[in-house]
Amino acid sequence: MELNRLTASRQTVFREMKDYVMIALGMIFYGIGWTVFLLPNDITTGGVPGIASIVFWATGFPVQYTYFIINACLLLLALKILGFKFCVKTIFAVFTLTFFLEVIQKVTADIHLLSDQPFMACVLGAFFCGSGIGIAFSSNGSTGGTDIIAAIINKYRDITLGRVMMICDMIIISSSYFVLKDWEKVVYGFVTLYICSFVLDQIVNSARQSVQFFIISKKYMEIGKAINALHRGVTIIDATGFYTGQEQKMMFVLAKKRQSTTIFRIINDIDPHAFVSQSAVIGVYGEGFDHFKLKKSKKEELEIRS
Repeated sequence: MELNRLTASRQTVFREMKDYVMIALGMIFYGIGWTVFLLPNDITTGGVPGIASIVFWATGFPVQYTYFIINACLLLLALKILGFKFCVKTIFAVFTLTFFLEVIQKVTADIHLLSDQPFMACVLGAFFCGSGIGIAFSSNGSTGGTDIIAAIINKYRDITLGRVMMICDMIIISSSYFVLKDWEKVVYGFVTLYICSFVLDQIVNSARQSVQFFIISKKYMEIGKAINALHRGVTIIDATGFYTGQEQKMMFVLAKKRQSTTIFRIINDIDPHAFVSQSAVIGVYGEGFDHFKLKKSKKEELEIRS
C-alpha cells in the first residue's frame, strides 16, 4: 500500500513538472510569434498582448511591462473570486512570458523579418502564438488576460467563455486603428486572431481526440493482449451473429486517435480476416483519458465551504 502511494506521488510530481515545462515552452513560442513577427510589423492581436502592443505603439512603453502590470491586476482579482488553484499555473505562465519577452527582444533587436510581407508575418506570428497557447492549454495552463475575465464573467453570468473572449478581442483589435490609423493593419489583426484560434483548436483537440473500435475475431485473446501492451483496456462482449446464429466474442476498445494505426497493424498481423469497426467519439472520460469537468451548483459550493 505504501509503495503504491509512493508511486502515485511520484507520477503526480512528474506530471506536474511536465506541465510546467510544456507551459514554459508554449510561452517561448508565443513570445517569438508576438515580438518577432507581429509587433515589428504593426500587427495587433487579441487579449492583453493586444493592449500591450497598442500602448507600445502609442508611447514606446515596453510590451512586457504593460503585459505584466495588467495581468497582475487581473490575477489579484482572480485570486479573490476564482481561488488559488485556478491561478497558480497562470501566474507561472505570466512570469515566464514576461521574462522571455525581454530576452527574445534583446536577441532579435537587429532583426526585422518580413517587413515587406505583412501577410506572411501575420500568418507566421499567428501560427507561433496559437501553438504557444495550445501547448499551454494542453498542459492545464493559461496565458491569463482575457481568459481570466472570461472565467470571472462565466462564473456569474450564463455566457460562454469563447463568446466573452471573442468580444474582448474584437474590441481590442478594432481599437488599434486609433493608434495605427490604418484599417489594413486592423484587418491583419483579425486574420491573426482567426489563424491563432484555428491553430489553438487543432493542437488542443488533436491531443484529446479519441476513437473506439469494435473488433470481431476468433483470435480475440491474442489481439486483446497485444492491445493491452499499448496500455489500452479491452472489454470482451458476448455476441451472437443474427444471420449465422453463431456465438462470438466482440472486443470493445477505446484509444487515442494517434494509436489507431498501431491498433490496425496489430489486428492485421494477428488476424487479417477480422471484422473491425472504427468510429470517432466526442469525449472519453476516465482512467487514461480526460477527467470529468462538471461545474458545481452554487448550493454544492456553499455546502463544501460550510
